[in-house]
Amino acid sequence: MNKRNSIEVKNLSRHVNDASGTITILKNLSFSVPSGSSLAITGASGSGKSTLLGLMAGLDVPNSGSVSLMGHDIFTMNEEQRAAVRARHIGFVFQSFQLLPNLTALENVMLPLEMVGHNARKHAEETLDRVGMSSRINHYPRTLSGGEQQRVSLARAFIMEPDILFADEPTGSLDSVNGQKVVDLMFDLKGEHGTTLVLVTHDLGLAERCELQIALSAGEIIK
Repeated sequence: MNKRNSIEVKNLSRHVNDASGTITILKNLSFSVPSGSSLAITGASGSGKSTLLGLMAGLDVPNSGSVSLMGHDIFTMNEEQRAAVRARHIGFVFQSFQLLPNLTALENVMLPLEMVGHNARKHAEETLDRVGMSSRINHYPRTLSGGEQQRVSLARAFIMEPDILFADEPTGSLDSVNGQKVVDLMFDLKGEHGTTLVLVTHDLGLAERCELQIALSAGEIIK
């Protein structure tokens, strides 16, 4: 793997079979993402964006092709090994926030560090302050607005200082004002940590902020 690339995708294909025959979701995709850069994956609903993101993160397995993350050929690994690569190198931000409802904002952000045995409270407090949530650290997700929940989600993702951040429609559930705040924070944190950012989005304005863009149509790259 080229040391300057965080991600390399080669000849990646995914299809499923149903009663009507074979449905091709992704067809023979190849591209690379340099370390520290940003990539937007765009396309209409059903074009294969989220499937591609899931394969790149090793959350699903392709029918053919390979994905290398930080030098690890993840589809030569079993799921336990892929999970170890994700824990070491990858952060996630989702449209639906994926915060644990019975934990406070602080506890949600502390959790990834606690799971690997680190003393997490001070670092979590500092990270929440960085995303403007220091006054809300003891609030539960149900008492936070969508924009606040997404900022907590960003803090949780970046507290592990991931080499790669995958974001699936990170502003899809937010209004334009809160969406812009979250995007600005995401790119600020990316720059501070040197993180490689890969995001799926319908927002062409957000896509244009990325250094690289891939547009999908019917599972193929059209630009």
